[in-house]
Amino acid sequence: MTAGHRVAIVGCGYSNVGRNSGLSADEHMIQATKAALADAGLTVRDIDGMTSVGTEPLNDAWLLGVEPLNWWSSGMMAPAFSYAAVQAIAAVASGFSHTALALRVIKQQPSGKALAQGRTDHPMTAMMSMAAGDRQWLTPFGTGSPTQWAGLLTQRYMAQYGATEEDFGRHVITQRYHASMNDDAIFRDPMTMDEYLASRYVSKPLRILDCDYPVDSGSAVIFTTEERARDLDQPAVLVDSYALSAIRDLNFEILSDMVHTAPVQTAKSLWERTDLTPADVDTAQLYDGFSIIVFQWLEALGFCGEGESGAFVAEGNTRLGGSLPVNTDGGACNVGRRHGANFCIEATRQLRGQCGERQVDGAEVAVFTNAVGPFSAGALLTRG
Repeated sequence: MTAGHRVAIVGCGYSNVGRNSGLSADEHMIQATKAALADAGLTVRDIDGMTSVGTEPLNDAWLLGVEPLNWWSSGMMAPAFSYAAVQAIAAVASGFSHTALALRVIKQQPSGKALAQGRTDHPMTAMMSMAAGDRQWLTPFGTGSPTQWAGLLTQRYMAQYGATEEDFGRHVITQRYHASMNDDAIFRDPMTMDEYLASRYVSKPLRILDCDYPVDSGSAVIFTTEERARDLDQPAVLVDSYALSAIRDLNFEILSDMVHTAPVQTAKSLWERTDLTPADVDTAQLYDGFSIIVFQWLEALGFCGEGESGAFVAEGNTRLGGSLPVNTDGGACNVGRRHGANFCIEATRQLRGQCGERQVDGAEVAVFTNAVGPFSAGALLTRG
């Protein structure tokens, strides 16, 4: 249980999402915020706290007309949206804010070719072209993309547990099946194992279909106290426990153990702060920047044993109708890279019973998670 005030999710929303949308980060932020406010039945005057990854909350507050602002937080080198969510939860639970808006805005990253040629003013250009600090030992050898450390994690997992590419393929196919029932998904056509195995490698054994799909997107979630939530438009979704963990500095390539990374610590903290158990969870929304990350979370959270994710998926457990439907919106590989926000929003909508054809029957407990490697975060949610 959270300390202090009990925290509820009362509003969530997205901006227009697409490849090279033409919208600025500020426009994505405003669109997503308006959608979340409308969902909750609130106005900007009801917000007194803001947290963001990808934009500056003080600037956001000024653009939105939020005043006064009693609390704010921002961060970039953090586990994506879950950092903003955990900060907002903590602010409301502690009383620093009574109604906090958590934001994640992400712009499609430029291609590796464009980065190499310096043909973009995207902030990633400077970061990926610099060879300072630890990166001086990586950049000269072409290690400049997250797909490359994801390939390392995937290869190590396969070597340690005997997992196969077909194991990851079954997971990808299951997510696409869920996406086929989601009007917001970019990719909805069914997928076969042959199609998965025919997709190109980006960092062997990692395939292009194991990777989330880059888009421009804005996502917003509103947190408030349980007491305030009772008077709002949507059924409250309560935060039962939450955790934010780091196991070393921001370096994905030289983790001491590439199989047991930050999700292990986050999962440990989540279960220590609740009376719930893995058996109580009805649906799991697990970060899928790369397929291997979902496998790490399934095992870290105790849904299956070490090295058993492939078999767990093959048995149909993660499919709608299975014992633990996973990534029921289709995941970021199909709805586009919302950088973890979609998992919080899908968990919320599942507990509200608002997911239509892909609704998990009787969903009362959900977990959403974000990130892998040196840092991660997540939360357990319950139907209010």
